Amino acid sequence: MSTGLYIHVPFCVKKCLYCDFTSYPFNPHDARAYLKAVGLEMRLYGKLLTGEEREVSSLFIGGGTPTCLPAGELIDLIKDIGDVFKLLPGCEITVEANPGTIAREGLAQLAEVGVNRLSVGVQSFQDKLLKVLGRIHDAGTAYKAVQAAREAGFENVNIDLIFGIPGQTAGDWQETLRCAVQLSPEHIAVYGLQLEEGTPLERAVARGQLAACPEDLELSMYRTAIDFLPGHGYEHYEISNFARPGKQSVHNLKYWLVFPYLGIGAGAHSCLRGRRFSNETSLELYLDKVFRGEYPVKDWEVISERMAMAEFMFLGLRLLQGVDLGLFNRRFGKRAEAVYGSQIARLAAQGLVEAGEGRLRLTRQGLPVANRVFREFV
Repeated sequence: MSTGLYIHVPFCVKKCLYCDFTSYPFNPHDARAYLKAVGLEMRLYGKLLTGEEREVSSLFIGGGTPTCLPAGELIDLIKDIGDVFKLLPGCEITVEANPGTIAREGLAQLAEVGVNRLSVGVQSFQDKLLKVLGRIHDAGTAYKAVQAAREAGFENVNIDLIFGIPGQTAGDWQETLRCAVQLSPEHIAVYGLQLEEGTPLERAVARGQLAACPEDLELSMYRTAIDFLPGHGYEHYEISNFARPGKQSVHNLKYWLVFPYLGIGAGAHSCLRGRRFSNETSLELYLDKVFRGEYPVKDWEVISERMAMAEFMFLGLRLLQGVDLGLFNRRFGKRAEAVYGSQIARLAAQGLVEAGEGRLRLTRQGLPVANRVFREFV
């Protein structure tokens, strides 16, 4: 079974005020050392993995902000990946980008070496809200970034958007959705803002400097998105993701369908050979372990059958098509209804899930409270 490969580039021009991902301020010296370490870590896995496990059908270079690196360094990274892993024909190769770090010339170079999908962190088309989030770009820069991607030859572009921002109105969100579809990207992801503990934005809300978005307004914004985007040609295929026909994210589908994936870099996560593991988040510890020839793993666990069944259920429920109950039976030798009968019956009685055509799926009522549904299977 082919692998999904994720490479984490933890550098940013400036850390956003809501972000709790593993990221560090960009400087050329640290970036060069880090990319060297990433190459070494890949080669460690190149020796460990079988030929089939080294076959990659999706590659996602995320961050951080990969495009804060010079284009030449990103290109060298992609070539290094190709030296260790076999990128299969048609491999989806995504690079994550901040609109404030995109130049058409650099994008054209990336396209030439096989990058065929660009994921642009637009988040909002209102400058006032971009400032609340601490983004380095404005709305005008976001428009130019997507235009630059098209001029560079990209025919598969994703736009990330955020709702539930402090100070955001229903009208703001509607305008952002309208602006997004006017750019006609192939894929749109919409996420409710999470006020992660310890981030500057969470502290500002806790101190009363900003007011958190009311829950009923956030719910209304989500419902606006799931009504508006399908009406403009975007299939709602996952809780937060919408795509033109045939443009679903191959890489993210690997996560939701519980296929194997390998994460390389500081803070990267993997699920491989019945184990789940994650790397050191500290840049110093990550570099130290890799340069000593060690795998930079910080935590790992064996995935028990009970855990595997639970993940199959709640990750599959993220998809609008739902969980394939026949595949559950074939994979585990048990019927999902026999393992989770009481949970399914309870959720169905509440109108949160429905069964049909061999699948179990969230209802429209269940979509906004998906996490509550998922907890039933953990």
